[in-house]
Amino acid sequence: MTKVGHGFDIHKLVRGRPLLLGGVVIPYKKGELAHSDGDVVLHALVDAILGALHKGTIGDFFPESDDQYKNASSSLFVEKAVSLLKEEKATINNVDITIQLEEPTLKPYVEAIESSLHKLLSSVLVSSGTISVKAGTCEGMGDIGKHKAVSASASLLLNID
Repeated sequence: MTKVGHGFDIHKLVRGRPLLLGGVVIPYKKGELAHSDGDVVLHALVDAILGALHKGTIGDFFPESDDQYKNASSSLFVEKAVSLLKEEKATINNVDITIQLEEPTLKPYVEAIESSLHKLLSSVLVSSGTISVKAGTCEGMGDIGKHKAVSASASLLLNID
């Protein structure tokens, strides 16, 4: 059986927090405001996996009201999603991620983000599986365009035995 998953996340950008995208620290004056580390790429990815598995949302598993997730690494959320994939005997064919951020330019970091995602998903990624990361801006429109927010969307295709 084949299933599609889609996830989306957006966070405000504030001074004093690191900007984390796909497990990679991006040098910038602002980072995501969140209960956890705020990595919008990993949050969108986890929601895409949970959606494909019909398991709810990232907030169901890691609620903001639970202090054990305060400043937690979002890689922990991916590890849980990967364990759910293994329980369901599911593998990932491909992942397609789009990041919307006005600045900094992400092109120099795309390869590092893809590599980080490959490492996090290696045990459930089919051998010919691909991970694609793209970055764009909002052309000055909305909170992202005004340098106040960052978002990511993730789509993926699962095989379930």
